[in-house]
Amino acid sequence: MVGGRRFRPGGGFGRQLDEYETPVGVPPPTESPTPPVGGLVDSAVYLRGHRFASPSGLAETYRCLQEQDGAMAWIGLYRPDIEQITSLAREFRLHDLAVEDAINAHQRPKLERYGETLFVVLRAARYDDLREEVEFSELHLFIGPGFVVTVRHGEAPDLAAVRRRMEVEAQMLARGPEAVLYAILDQVVDGYAPVVAGLENDIDEIETQVFGGDPNASRRIYGLSREVIQFQRAARPLLAVLDALADGAGSADTDEELRRYLRDVTDHLTQVVERVDGFRHLLQNILTVNATLVSQQQNEEMRSLTAASYAQNEELKKVSSWAAILFAPTLIGTVYGMNFVHMPELHWRFGYLFALLLMLLVCGTLYLIFKRRGWL
Repeated sequence: MVGGRRFRPGGGFGRQLDEYETPVGVPPPTESPTPPVGGLVDSAVYLRGHRFASPSGLAETYRCLQEQDGAMAWIGLYRPDIEQITSLAREFRLHDLAVEDAINAHQRPKLERYGETLFVVLRAARYDDLREEVEFSELHLFIGPGFVVTVRHGEAPDLAAVRRRMEVEAQMLARGPEAVLYAILDQVVDGYAPVVAGLENDIDEIETQVFGGDPNASRRIYGLSREVIQFQRAARPLLAVLDALADGAGSADTDEELRRYLRDVTDHLTQVVERVDGFRHLLQNILTVNATLVSQQQNEEMRSLTAASYAQNEELKKVSSWAAILFAPTLIGTVYGMNFVHMPELHWRFGYLFALLLMLLVCGTLYLIFKRRGWL
């Protein structure tokens, strides 16, 4: 219990988010999930869990921090420029490698210790309902004695909500920078839940498309598979970060209560990772089923084309047979109708009857031949 209320990893501190209020006499945080421009979003100095200063710039933040013993600075940056990062590195003695990673971004989730400073990389995710896509963003944290620096390279997570919750729970915030780190981890993992729900809904829709014979199902399966793989790359390495923190990578004298909260966040993340792994296997099975259904459909079409071609061949045989039968009397009549003077049997009394009988004989013979071969 913290301040008479339970700190709920995965669900916030105390009351629900829409019930949070800014404490009396404390300037409201200005940090927003979608700042219009890059740079300093919010900077505050806390003493025993309460905000007592809201500096307008980094230099003023440094001065407030130096003037007040036991204070903690929480600086929020959104895609900062090199000058701001350099200023922070000089003031808080940040390692060059960590600073380079924070500037360049495109890092996998990880935790590294440089002396007394922790450098943590997180990959947040959110689901865009309109486009039915998962958006990923990167968050870097510098955690050290008396300071927390957050560097966002995307719209998520909503650190303003984290700051509000922490300021409401002053006793939790008074635990120091590690409490802020755990709260941010909690917010990132909480943000995975809507993404999991969105992906699950997309998979249900894809199953409907596949068994409905939608020709665009394969393309959507491939697209969703890429999103699931990216989600795995964001969530799975975070388990190692949480395990390291639980084992004391943050600090040897980490508050035991914070470790309990951290283990709860780990449990939630484990559930997310397991479900995402299941999504990947399910999509592979759906892709196999879709390929089978497409192959069956193609086979059906080939059978239909073959049957149509066979029927056409049968009709062509009949037409060709009757054409051959009718051609025979035409040929005979043509020969006997030339009326040459020196033509055999031209003046024969039975010549006309012979010609008719010859026509019937030839036609009957052709008919029997074609009938026996199944052409008629």
